[in-house]
Amino acid sequence: MSIDWENKVITVSAAIILNDQKKILVARKRNTEFYMQIGGKLEANETPQQSLLREIEEEILVKANILKDFGCIETQAANEANFKLKAYLFYVELFGEPRACAEIADIQWIDADNIQNLPLAPLTEQFVLPLIKHL
Repeated sequence: MSIDWENKVITVSAAIILNDQKKILVARKRNTEFYMQIGGKLEANETPQQSLLREIEEEILVKANILKDFGCIETQAANEANFKLKAYLFYVELFGEPRACAEIADIQWIDADNIQNLPLAPLTEQFVLPLIKHL
């Protein structure tokens, strides 16, 4: 189950997506403030990898390939107060140009060294941005 209501934990798969200029793709869902990784909650009987590839197709309308598994990261959820986030984090390559779809209101390619006051989710700010400097 993707949401553990008793322990207040949300489990997701999340993608690190870089373009040729080493900018990272982030998205903001409708009616939310924070930009975060493409991805989402796991459905029943779905592996984190299956969930991620499905979410990428649903949210930005492209197929992807997983290049590296960074394991599971635990942090604070961005848009759900008092919830923790358990994120299976993967580095992926896209096949095509991403376009915002489904619940995605906006996507941005950002420079890890110059985020220009963009409100970022804790997973993105605390884990992904430092990590991509080594990719």
